[in-house]
Amino acid sequence: MRRRRYDKAAYYRDVRMVPYDLVKELALAMAGTLIVILILSAVLSSPDVPAVTIQSWSRSDPVDFVTTAAAELSGNSVSSGYGPPYNSNNGSTQTWGFFQPEVWAGVHQPVDSAGEFVMTPLQLSSGKNAALNTALSTYQSASGDQRAKWLTAYTNALGNATANANGTVTIASGDYGPVPVLMDDLLNLAQNGALDGLLLASAHFYQTDYTAPLLFMGDGGYLSGLAQDQALTGTQWGMMNETGRYPGQAWLWLYTMWYQVAPFNRDASHGFVGVSSSNADLGVIVVMGVLTLLLVLVPFIPGLRDLPRWIPIHRLIWRRYYDEKRSSRT
Repeated sequence: MRRRRYDKAAYYRDVRMVPYDLVKELALAMAGTLIVILILSAVLSSPDVPAVTIQSWSRSDPVDFVTTAAAELSGNSVSSGYGPPYNSNNGSTQTWGFFQPEVWAGVHQPVDSAGEFVMTPLQLSSGKNAALNTALSTYQSASGDQRAKWLTAYTNALGNATANANGTVTIASGDYGPVPVLMDDLLNLAQNGALDGLLLASAHFYQTDYTAPLLFMGDGGYLSGLAQDQALTGTQWGMMNETGRYPGQAWLWLYTMWYQVAPFNRDASHGFVGVSSSNADLGVIVVMGVLTLLLVLVPFIPGLRDLPRWIPIHRLIWRRYYDEKRSSRT
């Protein structure tokens, strides 16, 4: 049986037409969008805040900077014991039973916190600084136990340290060996902006790897304090927030929501099936992966794929159209 052929006029004969000026609609839409943008710009201002650098950190909170640098040197910072991909420790490694993606990936971006954040910058900047060269030589030639004694005593003294108006740090007298000289010179490097450049130095033409300064600043309390003030931490729905009063990334609500509910916000003793705040990132990734897979498989899952027929919302949406069709036939 041959299909009946229609010309264009016959095909559109029963379709209701309305006049439409596409150029006019586009102009109105763009004008409306521009007005909304101008109003939001005036109310919300720019979401950009000055970049946080090693220099701004060391000038704003020199005690925190020196405390963090001492922790890097002693190997007691978060990044020192982080684990893959930076080192072979397991301080921040997240696993869930046999599922251990970080361990499987291994160390593929090695970071030596003491060397990269403290010793190497000091060595590169020592030049003809006799006092610094002597301090470096003394520290490097000392035994591991002696270094630990110096750093432990110095770190304990930092608990009562004071920041001076000129940006230096004053601590009580004690047997700290060459550590004060090392820390004072590193603080001076940071406050002059040189440490930012030394931590970002690479063989590439464009610098896009900010791992070193981010790890260093993340080990201190200054950066996390700024995040807390800007409501950017995990417990503040920070993943979907933006600096200042800017609305932020609202589409990330589903990801950050999981961090606010159990078991992802509970400690290990109150977790569920091995999931707690200690491996919340991995747990959220698994949950979102499962939900995404379910969404992809909706057309193939019996029952779930039939929901549109059982809950006929589409009929409500198209009700007016079909009413008009029925009226035109009578």
